[in-house]
Amino acid sequence: MSFLDLFLIALGLSMDAFAVSICKGLSVQRMQPRHALACGVWFGAFQALMPLLGYLLGAGFAGLIGRFSHWVAFALLAFIGVNMLRESFGGEEEAPDPDFSPKAMLPLALATSIDALAAGVSFAAMQVQILPAVGLIGVTTCLFSAIGVKVGNLFGVRFKALAERAGGAVLVLMGLKILLEGLGIF
Repeated sequence: MSFLDLFLIALGLSMDAFAVSICKGLSVQRMQPRHALACGVWFGAFQALMPLLGYLLGAGFAGLIGRFSHWVAFALLAFIGVNMLRESFGGEEEAPDPDFSPKAMLPLALATSIDALAAGVSFAAMQVQILPAVGLIGVTTCLFSAIGVKVGNLFGVRFKALAERAGGAVLVLMGLKILLEGLGIF
């Protein structure tokens, strides 16, 4: 898997955290660097941790699915992407919460990183070098989450659905690319 492929997956996976960070930025009257840092660190750390856990879980049965790894990667990435697209059109909006304490951030970090667990399983199936992959995912998510707080504080929730749609589309397209490459078509 190329660096560009990994970066696009990292970008797609970071869009849930970006969307939540926009809402967190919307919730604060006066944005401070600690708000952006809190979102960046929490979301970046969990987005790096979850694919590592998925990889470790998936590595146990990667040999069994090696011949079908492109199908597994496609199915998982397409599922994650379609779910993100579906959620972006859901229309349910939550009231923004200005709480950046660990008690508030931990559930958000877990919720936004569950998709990355499945991506880690697909990484194991494709025998991706996991440490550079999770590092890139973590750093990308950290940066986009910190930016999301500022975007939310400046522009409000206008970009939340757009970010989720873009992330979902990128993941579906990456899954399709992996499938086509695995089938020898692309």
